Amino acid sequence: MAKIKWTPQSLEDAEAISNFIARDSTYYASMFTVKVFEAVEKLELFPESGRIVPELNRKEIREIILGNYRIIYRVKKDVVEILTVYHSARLLETEHIENLL
Repeated sequence: MAKIKWTPQSLEDAEAISNFIARDSTYYASMFTVKVFEAVEKLELFPESGRIVPELNRKEIREIILGNYRIIYRVKKDVVEILTVYHSARLLETEHIENLL
């Protein structure tokens, strides 16, 4: 079983998205947060279940698609490190991800 580790950046991203959603609906903001954490929890048992991030094409950098969002993470032995939560409409800046590694 893998251990989940959230980076400060990933927690800030999830909070910022939730705050944005909350401007229209606190209910949906709360649901978004719950769904993000539920999706990430599954990685404890299946760390390689997400797809390889196409822009990086590195086996250890993967993502889960959750609605319009990409939860990007790195698999290191028995640790899953959540790197960022990113809106899929935005162009993924590979330098941004590389800086998180």
